[in-house]
Amino acid sequence: MKRRRHSTRSAPEQSGRPRPSRARLVAGMALIELLVVVALILILTVLYWTSSAPSREQRQRAACRQNLQGIYMALKLYADQQAEKFPAVPGARTAEEALDVLVPHYTVDTSVFTCPSSKDRPLPAGESLRKHKISYAYYMGRKEADAAEVLMSDEQVSALPKAAGLPLFSATGRAPGNNHGQHGGNLLFGDGHADWCAPRAPGGLVFTQGVVLLNP
Repeated sequence: MKRRRHSTRSAPEQSGRPRPSRARLVAGMALIELLVVVALILILTVLYWTSSAPSREQRQRAACRQNLQGIYMALKLYADQQAEKFPAVPGARTAEEALDVLVPHYTVDTSVFTCPSSKDRPLPAGESLRKHKISYAYYMGRKEADAAEVLMSDEQVSALPKAAGLPLFSATGRAPGNNHGQHGGNLLFGDGHADWCAPRAPGGLVFTQGVVLLNP
């Protein structure tokens, strides 16, 4: 009888292809898991920023509104000592020139003069406004009795009166009047309350006698 010869070659040698080692398999799986984790992180990051963008804008609008109401407190203190008249500086051409009388006698918190959405630099505490740029426009010549009239606002597109429907704030996101990009701006009224406004004037913002609008 012929004896059957047993092959001495290992299984990988018989197939002609070496099997991958266990270490290689583990490394490959770890790489795949890492890529999956990175992809998940990227997706979650995009979702976070997409969902939080509106809330950030809302927070900035609210902070801007609080700034204007903070300035109003100083304006009210001034008016109470000046026959119920808000600051009026003859020959003033900018809001900084007219409102400079508030610092430091009626407020030392100059941070309220900078809109958190704007690119304006924060002002040094207690320092004259004339040396810097603030973020807000001011209707010089108003009195406390003008409670229903706009007293201050975010920077406007111009210092001209605005009829209803005319541009009030930037509609493109470009300066001037772009404290809040192309979204609009806050209006502060003579009674101290503030409202959000779209880029176009909701009603006539005209000047009564002796009132001028001063942009920063």
